[in-house]
Amino acid sequence: MIKIIVDSGCSIKQEEAKKYDVEILPLKLLIGEKEYLDDVDLSIDQFYEEFLKTKKMPKTSLPSLETAQNLVEKHTKSGNDVIFLTISSGISGSYNAMRLIFQDNPHVRVIDSKLAVGAIRLLVEEANKYRDKSLDFVEQKINDLIPKIKILAIPEKLDYLLKGGRLSAIGWIIGTMLQLKPIISFKNGKVVAEAKKIGLKSSMQYIIQELDKLGVDENYPIIASYTYKDDNLQKLIAMTDAKFTKQISVFDNLDPAIACHWGPNAFGYIFVVK
Repeated sequence: MIKIIVDSGCSIKQEEAKKYDVEILPLKLLIGEKEYLDDVDLSIDQFYEEFLKTKKMPKTSLPSLETAQNLVEKHTKSGNDVIFLTISSGISGSYNAMRLIFQDNPHVRVIDSKLAVGAIRLLVEEANKYRDKSLDFVEQKINDLIPKIKILAIPEKLDYLLKGGRLSAIGWIIGTMLQLKPIISFKNGKVVAEAKKIGLKSSMQYIIQELDKLGVDENYPIIASYTYKDDNLQKLIAMTDAKFTKQISVFDNLDPAIACHWGPNAFGYIFVVK
């Protein structure tokens, strides 16, 4: 039997671990001088209370490598194989760290999702269909799905992209003056601004147009993601055609380790392209 381990960049909450049949390694989050385990020591509400109060940009770091080794050893000693599915190597060192640790273990596969947050939920659900198959088979199924998953998200403000090093000072000044809203996506495992629109409404319209343009595979859900409050997300849903909204089955308030880079009230859709 195959066991699946993810890091908390997948945004599957600790209380959802049983539902998805995964074990979650929390990323570390440093706020000021205090370190927290993502979604373990600090709830989402507690994080934002602290974040908005201090205005300090948290620092994130890798999960505990010792904990990862112990988890894998527990499963392999019981005769199971393990798939370790990490947040994109383009934004985190989790993949490279885990690959180095387990590269010589024939019972472990470390897979770079090249994605993040709800996209990894989709990969986990895909893997769950084939738990009784071989590691090679399941790894191939995951890798086949990765390039078909689309993330389209909009930050309400550019401040947090600037603080997190995802945006230059000049880009922040120009974007703020013109009220430009980048539509954030992933390309080759890296965060990119796929388009830039003036104002939230035109940005929402871009996402809706992309649903029609790209098509949405009806065999997979649309994941509606947001940070802190879902007001902007609800506006996007209200503008979206019912043929797509009926596929929304997950409303995901992102974990602190990811949410801190987007800032409060960011929102978007994650879906599989038809």
